[in-house]
Amino acid sequence: MGLSAAGDYVPFPDVAAEALRAVTGYRLPEQDVEYILAGFAELPAHPDAGPAMRTLADAGVRVCCLTNGSAEATAAFLARTGLEHYVERAISAAEAGTWKPPARVYHHAAEVLGLPPAQVALVAVHAWDCHGAKQAGLITGWASRLEGRYGSLFAPADVTGADLAEVAGGLLALPATN
Repeated sequence: MGLSAAGDYVPFPDVAAEALRAVTGYRLPEQDVEYILAGFAELPAHPDAGPAMRTLADAGVRVCCLTNGSAEATAAFLARTGLEHYVERAISAAEAGTWKPPARVYHHAAEVLGLPPAQVALVAVHAWDCHGAKQAGLITGWASRLEGRYGSLFAPADVTGADLAEVAGGLLALPATN
């Protein structure tokens, strides 16, 4: 968040490595940092991701991934987990030159999609991410499976649900706006 506030971007692996070092008081051996970071390439998709994407795709909704990580790592994750056929494109915050949640990241994603922000929805499990997208003029959907409760300091999401599949259904139920 400090990088975002300063308007800077550093690649996710560098930030993750530094965070690991910092939370361990800089006592974690470098080979352990590398081992943990390598584990990111083996993480499974959450069980609600596939059903949510399928619901949206079946309804004719374009699906993209907006990540603070690299587009390449996200595309590799999608391919490895069998979700790539649902996703049109992975868009990295690096393309906008800053980490989420500043508005320019969400505006960049809308521009890549060729849509006005009001016709783009961000679905996330982080209230801060929904807040940033909402402040940028996007529609938002938040799944509670990670945080449990939406932070009261953030602009409310348009749709909330227990998981991504419930949020996808809720987004589809919203009245159409043109």
